[in-house]
Amino acid sequence: MNTSRVRLEYSEDLEDLEDLIDPDEDPNPFDHDPGVEAVYTPLWREFLWPTELARLLCSPVYRGEGVAHGHGEPVLVIPGFLANDLMMIPLRRWLGRIGYRPYHSDIAWNTDCPNKTALRLVQKIKVIHRKTGQRVILVGHSLGGMLAKSVLQHAPELVDRVITLGSPFRDHVRAHPAVTGIWEYLLGGQGKLIGRNLHASCGTGYCMCDFVRHMLQPEAREVPQFAIFSRNDGVVDWMSCAEEDPRANLEVNEATHIGLIFHPRALKAIARRLAQRIETAG
Repeated sequence: MNTSRVRLEYSEDLEDLEDLIDPDEDPNPFDHDPGVEAVYTPLWREFLWPTELARLLCSPVYRGEGVAHGHGEPVLVIPGFLANDLMMIPLRRWLGRIGYRPYHSDIAWNTDCPNKTALRLVQKIKVIHRKTGQRVILVGHSLGGMLAKSVLQHAPELVDRVITLGSPFRDHVRAHPAVTGIWEYLLGGQGKLIGRNLHASCGTGYCMCDFVRHMLQPEAREVPQFAIFSRNDGVVDWMSCAEEDPRANLEVNEATHIGLIFHPRALKAIARRLAQRIETAG
């Protein structure tokens, strides 16, 4: 069976269905996605992230003390949902301080079609690889980690390792209804100021794009994939963020979801995975 042809025909049928939908009658018939479950995580904790950032800026860890240092390895840092490269500045500066060569993602506002964003990131790591001659380390926060995993599926030969930070990449995403509600709102307002490349089925289990397929049915890759998460995450259920192999997981339970890019212990966990030898990566 020609699977590419089947996927193309299915996608065309899906687009035809979307064209027949009256947006005033049903803004998004795909919003009841069985692959996404709303759970009441402690969202209130996310308001504490400024204290985590303040703690980091005063921490010896942020000065590069007490963590393993790199040797100029390229690291692409990918922001999460609703975020951008500005949010990742402290993390990128710290990576440079401890001997790595950090790169920004060029994501101005992470609300676009994730499949299109992942393809742009593939082109980004191709440029980095040509410039450095090295495989690229991918560090992604939340949705950014899911994008990193999709990039890995597209171009495993260009990726050194993937480190996800609070990324709900498992086949069943469990997140706070406030977060899933924002995504549904963006889908309903497709074509407006942000999310202009979104379709009604975008990011749901109904979509047949590579990004969704990479989340639901990823192919085995000989590239280490590590997960860092917090059981006190206020945005997503930590169980959606853990690798099946417990040796690939590190818990930073003091951190909030946003704090996984700011908390000193989270950065220590990142440094540990960055320095881990590939042949012993588990």
